[in-house]
Amino acid sequence: MAIKKILYVKSECKGFAVSGGLAEVAGSLPKAIMKANRSYKVKVLMPLYKTIHENYASELTLVGSTTVVLAWRSVYCGVYTIKKDDVEYYFIDNKYYFDRDQLYGYYDDGERFAYFSKAVFAAMEIMKFYPNFIHTNDWHTALVNVYLDVLYKKQGYLMDIKSIFTIHNIEYQGIYDKFFLENVIGIDETYTGILEYNGLINLMKGAIVCCDVLTTVSPRYAKEISTTAYACGLEHIIRINNQKLFGIINGIDTEFYNPMTDKALKYNYDIDNFSGKLENKKELQKALGLQVNENTCLISVISRLVQHKGIDLIIERFHDIMKEDVQFVLLGTGDKYYEDKFREFASWYPGRVSTLITFNNPLSKRIYAGSDLFLMPSKMEPCGLSQMIASRYGTVPIVRATGGLFDSIKDYRNDGNGFVFKDYDSYKMLEKIKEAVDLFQKPEEFVSLAKKVMAVDFTWNKSAREYIEIYKNINKK
Repeated sequence: MAIKKILYVKSECKGFAVSGGLAEVAGSLPKAIMKANRSYKVKVLMPLYKTIHENYASELTLVGSTTVVLAWRSVYCGVYTIKKDDVEYYFIDNKYYFDRDQLYGYYDDGERFAYFSKAVFAAMEIMKFYPNFIHTNDWHTALVNVYLDVLYKKQGYLMDIKSIFTIHNIEYQGIYDKFFLENVIGIDETYTGILEYNGLINLMKGAIVCCDVLTTVSPRYAKEISTTAYACGLEHIIRINNQKLFGIINGIDTEFYNPMTDKALKYNYDIDNFSGKLENKKELQKALGLQVNENTCLISVISRLVQHKGIDLIIERFHDIMKEDVQFVLLGTGDKYYEDKFREFASWYPGRVSTLITFNNPLSKRIYAGSDLFLMPSKMEPCGLSQMIASRYGTVPIVRATGGLFDSIKDYRNDGNGFVFKDYDSYKMLEKIKEAVDLFQKPEEFVSLAKKVMAVDFTWNKSAREYIEIYKNINKK
């Protein structure tokens, strides 16, 4: 059986550098692919951020170094490697671009990731790894698809490489002025048409045009991004390229998120030994200064505090929610307005509301395990992982039917695995919360639903098989 080689190019990855769901995918999908089909050899390539160097200095091995030409610049490129969970991870080292305290948010992010995208091809030489497929993700790596198409396919050994581009969130596209084309990207005006959109350079648009296959992170989101309401201006480009678009829902790492073995929990549990969940709830209440009462329904939110997460709906109806016999826990960071508002709520409802403006993974797992309901009223949600993680811990999701939430959670009244409302409306959300709290007051029925939720298969197995089918079918075109 011929070995097929895949190079995953990511800007972040669980276990090394994390800002959101992309890192979860990067840390899970490669393992799942190799587990599903041993004829695939997978390597992951990402920047060597400051925190990675600090945390793994003793484990990193230098593979080699070279220089990368980026427009008028000639820039150092080092390549390091580490093996973890049977996956080989490679890191592109350049301290000028990546020795910083944060992953993103700098004035020169465009140049940083243009460099990274160009360095991918230099790294392949150093790694002596010439893949059958290059799989890139979001705007940070979009130029890999462009460089491959307009520059490198002219070189013999790269002619047969197929590229896959995955949109995790179409809201962030990598948009720059036209000077960026020649002065940073290093591509002449001949290729303006590939990257230009609405008078600007749009990196995501370039990847959509140049890739062989376009994927996104749920079937529903694949439909949504062809509409004006969800495409953030790119609906025309999506529609033109719709024939190569596939929606594949993400999974979660069920070994990492496992209430039976999770060391973050004081009490481990599973479907057959569910009492541990109640003990975790009381432990969480105690730790967060909430009234310790197993009969009070505990609702949690773990989220970035930004508009598209539906935070406005929660704020609009918060006092109405608190009229119910509930407690409320929020964990997350984001827009200052939202942070301050939830701090305010905590001061109004002492012993009933806990606001934690931070992100702490062990704490998040204790909240997932200790909650009864998990609220996720997103305005837009390409895939969403939190509803899957909550389910894994037997915490019943309340979601709005959009994107991956639509694909993963069905209403319990239709023999589903959660509570679902359709319209982006705070009163509709409130109705579902009340419905869920009412069911909580019927312990046998609620525990039965919680166990049903817990049993849903959100592993990467099915998703990995779907990606493998895509890789197989590319070569048939």
